[in-house]
Amino acid sequence: MSEVLVFGAGCFWCVDAMFRDLLGVESVESGYAGGHVPNPTYEQVCSKDTGHAEVVKITFDPSLVSREDLLRIFFTVHDPTTLNRQGGDIGPQYRSVIFYDNEGELALARQIMEEVGQEGVWPDPIVTTLEPLGDTYFPAETYHQDYYNTFDKASFGQKMTMNMGYCQAVVAPKVLKFRKQFSDRLRKSAEV
Repeated sequence: MSEVLVFGAGCFWCVDAMFRDLLGVESVESGYAGGHVPNPTYEQVCSKDTGHAEVVKITFDPSLVSREDLLRIFFTVHDPTTLNRQGGDIGPQYRSVIFYDNEGELALARQIMEEVGQEGVWPDPIVTTLEPLGDTYFPAETYHQDYYNTFDKASFGQKMTMNMGYCQAVVAPKVLKFRKQFSDRLRKSAEV
């Protein structure tokens, strides 16, 4: 039976593209969670007034990839030590956050976060927030879904209309690094 995990690790274009490649991940949906405005738009979230984070909703087969593994990968693919920031993306919508549905998910997130902190993966303290999901999740607009893979397959002319600089300078290096680091965990079609 499939399970769901929702978290934010900066721009959802990057996170979507990385986790989509993992064996056991059935689907990835970019969205917004953690705020107080129902069904917010991208523009509203970017205003920094809604309380939402850019997130991905990952549906996965726990017999192929565990929640623990996904959380450990989460803590390695972004900098969980910077408050409301990932690189040049600044604001609460880019916060490092794990959303939970129940006490078991909360306890597991705390455990993995503590283990990663003790392993010294990051030189600074982890500032990832753990927040109840409740009914705060909303899918992002259609054009945000699978954005980087759509960009990657587009013609040069189409890329010119798709935030090409950001995709080439920010998203592509993160995705390539991810694919090399986790090459043994990727679907065959996503291998480097």
